[in-house]
Amino acid sequence: MNSLTAGLIALVAGLHLWFMILEMALWTKPYGRRVFGLTVEKAEATQVLAMNQGLYNGFLAAGLVWGLCADDGAVQVFFLSCVVAAGVFGAATVSRKILWVQALPAALALGLLLAGG
Repeated sequence: MNSLTAGLIALVAGLHLWFMILEMALWTKPYGRRVFGLTVEKAEATQVLAMNQGLYNGFLAAGLVWGLCADDGAVQVFFLSCVVAAGVFGAATVSRKILWVQALPAALALGLLLAGG
C-alpha cells in the first residue's frame, strides 16, 4: 500500500474518531449543538442516541487503525466499505452533507486500495 492510500485511510479513521468525540462528549455543548444544528432541548433529548452512534463511529475508527497497523487489506476493505455504506445511508436519511464528509473520503481510500494503492 502506498503512502497516499495509507494517509487517506488514516484520515477516515481520524474523522471517525472526531465524530465519536462530537457525538459522545460534545453533543449537548454549544459547539456540538452548532455542528449538528440542534436546540438545547433536542440535544438533551437525543444525547443517549448520539452517544450510541458515537460508539459505533469509534468502532469504525478502531477497525481502520487495526487494518493500518496490521497492514491487512481485507480488514481495510471491510471497514472502508462499512464507512461508505454508513455515509450513503446517512446522506439518504439525515443530511446530504454526510455523503461528502463521510462517504467520499472512504470511497476514495477504498478505490485507491482496490486499485492496488
